[in-house]
Amino acid sequence: MSDVRVTVQRDSEREERVVTTGTTAADLFQGERSVVAARVAGELKDLAYEVADGDAVEPVEITSEDGLNILRHSTAHVMAQAVQELFPEAKLGIGPPIKDGFYYDFDVETPFHPDDLKRIEKKMQEIQKRGQKFARRAVADDAAREELADEPYKLELIGLKGSAADAAEGASAEVGAGELTIYDNLDAKTGELCWKDLCRGPHLPSTRAIPAFKLMRSAAAYWRGSEKNKQLQRIYGTAWPTKDELKAHLEFLAEAEKRDHRKLGAELDLFSVPEDIGSGLAVFHPKGGVIRRVMEDYSRRRHEESGYEFVYTPHATKGKLFEKSGHLDWYADGMYPPMQLDEGIDYYLKPMNCPMHNLIFDARGRSYRELPLRLFEFGTVYRYEKSGVVHGLTRARGFTQDDAHIYCTKEQMADELDATLTFVLDLLRDYGLTDFYLELSTKDPEKFVGSDEAWEEATETLRKVAEKQGLPLVPDPGGAAFYGPKISVQTKDAIGRTWQMSTVQLDFNLPERFDLEYTSADGSKQRPVMIHRALFGSIERFFAVLLEHYAGAFPAWLAPVQATGIPIGDAHVPYLQEFAAEAKAKGLRIEVDSSSDRMQKKIRNAQKAKVPFMIIAGDEDVANGAVSFRYRDGSQKNGIPRDEAIAEIVDVVERRVQV
Repeated sequence: MSDVRVTVQRDSEREERVVTTGTTAADLFQGERSVVAARVAGELKDLAYEVADGDAVEPVEITSEDGLNILRHSTAHVMAQAVQELFPEAKLGIGPPIKDGFYYDFDVETPFHPDDLKRIEKKMQEIQKRGQKFARRAVADDAAREELADEPYKLELIGLKGSAADAAEGASAEVGAGELTIYDNLDAKTGELCWKDLCRGPHLPSTRAIPAFKLMRSAAAYWRGSEKNKQLQRIYGTAWPTKDELKAHLEFLAEAEKRDHRKLGAELDLFSVPEDIGSGLAVFHPKGGVIRRVMEDYSRRRHEESGYEFVYTPHATKGKLFEKSGHLDWYADGMYPPMQLDEGIDYYLKPMNCPMHNLIFDARGRSYRELPLRLFEFGTVYRYEKSGVVHGLTRARGFTQDDAHIYCTKEQMADELDATLTFVLDLLRDYGLTDFYLELSTKDPEKFVGSDEAWEEATETLRKVAEKQGLPLVPDPGGAAFYGPKISVQTKDAIGRTWQMSTVQLDFNLPERFDLEYTSADGSKQRPVMIHRALFGSIERFFAVLLEHYAGAFPAWLAPVQATGIPIGDAHVPYLQEFAAEAKAKGLRIEVDSSSDRMQKKIRNAQKAKVPFMIIAGDEDVANGAVSFRYRDGSQKNGIPRDEAIAEIVDVVERRVQV
């Protein structure tokens, strides 16, 4: 044996150690049960990795992002082993970790039933208790093919090794550009092989190191995410460092399910996605239409106050417009197929509004005195999303953007960006969202137009503007659109989920492509800078986010029905109808329940509809010219004069507060 010098790195602390050959990462962190892997020279390694002279070794704890991925990927392997023990004919696809969990794809004759998942989970618990060891071994390509001859999907992955295709959905968890490795699950006592899988790793030391997991559901999924491939069966699961964290996650999912906008949309009669119209194409019902109109009207007013001018553009255009803008070069897969009209000319449904706004700018000569020019449109666009990713209103094929394009001089650029971002954040706060951070998306080196210098200038300008807001700024390398970098406003909802809201994009390229010009003070022709800005992202998606944020209980200013009149008896209906007429004259949305239901049933119906105020009237109220208030939380005030009751509702609506 000889001495091996290593450095153990923990955050900013460094510890030099001298160990002997054969020492593993597990030896370095002996007794530290939270450590599940190591990072050596930036690469993740199993704890069984033998350290080499000069290595800098960092512990990877199970609670870290890498640690959670390792936990969940290891649990996916246990699930795959359990499936093949119960269903020996099952062929293995891929099983990567994903946000909050994992999945594994299987080729089986019969789709999995919920009872099958219970059996699989029970078998996983048995494997976990056996404490099987995850053992890594390198293998040559031909040897791997021989070992996995009965696994056709693994053979395909071996053929993809090192190619761009291995980045396809989850495949990079199996193979990479380097050597192939297989992980054997070995019996803790005898060392005998129990199961094996092609995998890059790393993994937990043993199955016993998996603290808590649960299988969630099964679904159909195309092999490697392509509709051209065979449809497999995918099982989703989740795994956590402790049973308490698993319990908290399951409670969170239950709350999220209650808030699902698709479920609430049906229960509250707000919108639907009719099969006769098509996937991803929603219709808003009258109550949903009220919410949407109020959202739009308030936004319009705020935009008018901030100097925006309203424009309108058609839903379709000749394809040449998108050739000019570059969208057909970079975005064709996300567009609907062309319609051939006018003797074979291609027309497209528009996927965005910016090219048309450029034509409005260019419709006549522009002077520097008109800048900044802020054009705004509620513009409906159409994008061909794959059926597997369409999701209610949050991922639709037809939606309306609250889209603005600002044309300004370079000298105005920084101030305009600052004012735009402040406007965006203030307006989001008005709708009840308050917890934000910002994301700066920079150039994708494989997908951009324009010069590197223009991109650098635009990116640095956006960075400075973002930092002025005093919010956390998170980098998003390569996440920009092809024409310029962007700031995205990310917000957390009432249960802590993060949603991308507004985007502000700086663009030097489209003005160049469209040859946009204005006349400067010295009479010369200059190129404007263009700022793209969508505040809601889309009306539909923002509607869904607010619906889930408020769990359907919208603040009174947004609620489709702000108050429901509930008579104690039929004789009190006319009195409440008079009250409702007075309230409507003040601009309030109020209904009177004159149905044959008993009063308590009417109260329950109003509660289910999440109406902010219930206005109850009986003999005493009628005699005194008063009403009783019942609030959404169940509290009540009696004997309120009619004018005071109306004034209270008006006050709550105007202040846009929740009750």
